[in-house]
Amino acid sequence: MYTDSLEFLDEERDVWSPFEALDTLTDEQLAVPRAGAHGWSGRDLMGHLLAWQQIALEVAKELAVNETSRTKQWSDEQWAARGDEMNDTMVAEWRQLPVDEVRARFRQVPGELRGYLTVVPESRWLKHPRHLKFFLTETTSHYEAHAADLAAILAGAGR
Repeated sequence: MYTDSLEFLDEERDVWSPFEALDTLTDEQLAVPRAGAHGWSGRDLMGHLLAWQQIALEVAKELAVNETSRTKQWSDEQWAARGDEMNDTMVAEWRQLPVDEVRARFRQVPGELRGYLTVVPESRWLKHPRHLKFFLTETTSHYEAHAADLAAILAGAGR
């Protein structure tokens, strides 16, 4: 699918970039739940995406030095056991953080994930079918799945 990691990273960056508009909303605009976004606010969407990016970041850190990832195994087990309950828990946890912390992580985590993926041997993620599927699921595919939520949140904020 990808010839090298830079091809994946360029695509990931392009698919992520529309979500950066969330950081341009005021705190008040970020707090309003939107019907077209499953009742999530912009802040909820930020937290949801970041929660999964942080898991992907931990997996990348582990794969940088190991052939396998305990975090990926844990994540797979949790998802199999809890499904969307896992998402609900994550969003609730992000709602407890100060909005400045959410914004700071929103600016930091995506780039940190990209950075770590540049040092993970391609054989451990890009050329590894299960690991590649995991990273696609937590990045580009995940962002695409939430594009309508983003559009509803931005439209509700007059953007």
